[in-house]
Amino acid sequence: MPMTSATGNRPLIYGVTLDEIKEWLVQNEDKAFRAQQIFDWLYVKRVSSFDEMSNVSKELRQKLASEFRIDPLKEITRQESSDGTVKFLFQLIDGHAIETVIMRHNYGNSICVTTQVGCRIGCTFCASTLGGLKRNLDAGEIVAQVLAAQRFLDIDQQRASHVVVMGIGEPFENFDNLMAFLSIINDNRGLNIGQRHITVSTSGIIPKIYEFAEKGGQVNLAISLHAPTTELRTQLMPINRGFPLEKLMEACRHYVAKTGRRISFEYGLFGGQNDQPEHAELLADLIGDMLCHVNLIPVNYVPERDYVRTARNDIFTFKNILDSRGINVTIRREHGSDIAAACGQLRAQHAKETAG
Repeated sequence: MPMTSATGNRPLIYGVTLDEIKEWLVQNEDKAFRAQQIFDWLYVKRVSSFDEMSNVSKELRQKLASEFRIDPLKEITRQESSDGTVKFLFQLIDGHAIETVIMRHNYGNSICVTTQVGCRIGCTFCASTLGGLKRNLDAGEIVAQVLAAQRFLDIDQQRASHVVVMGIGEPFENFDNLMAFLSIINDNRGLNIGQRHITVSTSGIIPKIYEFAEKGGQVNLAISLHAPTTELRTQLMPINRGFPLEKLMEACRHYVAKTGRRISFEYGLFGGQNDQPEHAELLADLIGDMLCHVNLIPVNYVPERDYVRTARNDIFTFKNILDSRGINVTIRREHGSDIAAACGQLRAQHAKETAG
């Protein structure tokens, strides 16, 4: 169990599993059953200080406070869309900023979390990579985002039912903290978010796809694909040089064979770049033999990037071609189109303002 965080400070208690809390209690000559009480205060009652844990002794509360932090993320700003989407910009203890988003669906409230401060993958269409990678988040900093969103939902007695790991950063470059986060939010004695209600998205870190096939359980896997050929994907996503499309498809097929679970492909549509009928046919050729789903994403305009939105008719033409080839395909519903909706965009705006 870590006693320091990525920032060198005391770790957030949200990064500690129930079993690790039990272990810590025993090491500190206390009763292991207290761990369930602490977990209940953290994730069911959702207190914001150890002092609120009224059925925990004062001595134990002091011990907890001396070894762990429970301070919430500091909200820098919040944007609320007319469609119900809520986007938070949070400040971490070291001053870095991250984004978290609540998205409303007919099946529940989905929380999109960030796993890194910045990103080094360098996708040419993404605001998250502007400024590069600063550091990985601790597991507790990722869990804290779900809790912060849930506290906001508590106001209207609503629940976070789904989590998507699709915010700033490449989750598979922060694999150990990602897996700890998944374990903590899935625990049925706490937030109790089912594995099948959690989706992790990767740009294609091939070795970790194989590892996730072994360790990911029933958590859904999504691949940021965005191109049907290796040449075009390299233009859009430089990561394709290190993890080429052909090898990525091998890893995806292994994942499906190993887990029996459907894989999702995220395909952003960029006007005149990857959205023509021939691209749809090539995409169908590439993935048509796989148990999969394609999520078409009309691109959000990012001022720092030079991509334009695909015309509405072209979006449906692309979808219809995939449909005709027997591929399960949907068009992602827009969220927050009237706010800084693109991933990393609010953080980039904040960085400009503070630098200025």
